Amino acid sequence: MEYPDDMKRRLRRIEGQIGGVLRMMEEEKNCKDVVSQLSAIRSAVDRATAYIVSRNLEQCIREELKNGPEGDTEKLVQEAINLLVKSR
Repeated sequence: MEYPDDMKRRLRRIEGQIGGVLRMMEEEKNCKDVVSQLSAIRSAVDRATAYIVSRNLEQCIREELKNGPEGDTEKLVQEAINLLVKSR
């Protein structure tokens, strides 16, 4: 799967957020602020995961449909759902 530049930018932003949390910890910032930032990071990672899974699912379904109407798209959807559930 080819990963678009916007996805890479999202992950670099998350990387920056993690660096920010480490700095907050080194500066002994309030735990509520640290947890708030960690929550934002988790949310961003969840969105990135969902984006990757959905793009991959779309690509797999298109390929499966090239095999004709008997393509097993239901299996692909279930695999995508399992990936999302597993990521949590």
